[in-house]
Amino acid sequence: MSDLEQLTQALARNLKRWRGERGFTLDALAARAGVSRGMIIQIEQARTNPSVGTTVKLADALGVSITTLLDHDRGPTVHVVLPGQGVRMWAGVAGSEAHMLLGDDRRGPVEMWTYRLEPGDGTASDPHPAGTFEMLHVTAGELTLVIEDERYVVPAGGAVSFEANTPHAYRNEGQDPMEMTMAVSIPPVPGVVAPR
Repeated sequence: MSDLEQLTQALARNLKRWRGERGFTLDALAARAGVSRGMIIQIEQARTNPSVGTTVKLADALGVSITTLLDHDRGPTVHVVLPGQGVRMWAGVAGSEAHMLLGDDRRGPVEMWTYRLEPGDGTASDPHPAGTFEMLHVTAGELTLVIEDERYVVPAGGAVSFEANTPHAYRNEGQDPMEMTMAVSIPPVPGVVAPR
């Protein structure tokens, strides 16, 4: 089974599991996430591999991290992710990509990602729930962060943090590849008990 097939199977199994644990009907989850009922059915039946944006919306609506939707095994207290073992969540045609490295839900979902954007490439994100906070550390090249209509340029070695409840985009408008590490803290969904 390919990595993509394993990812699709894990997402199907875990989405169904967490929807059941939260007591959400298909219609209730669709309304909370802003994702069609039909799409949720296709994901739960492992008939589609949804976009990162759709996966984020579902995770946010369930009050869990994307990592939890992709891997049901919480594992030991210490979780080491070796180089190349992150889950590739997005890839651009120019060779850009984003990998989910770690995630945890014990105190509200928190995730760690790496991004690589080739020159001229970028990706946009829909608003996250109110209270979501992102921290980015640029390790190579130069990031142009766009939050609503404001542009912020962050050079290699620099960092930026922001509330991510508005549309935002990560762009590489420079001549060299841009690499960054991103941490995302998502507030727990009210009335939903975090997994242990």
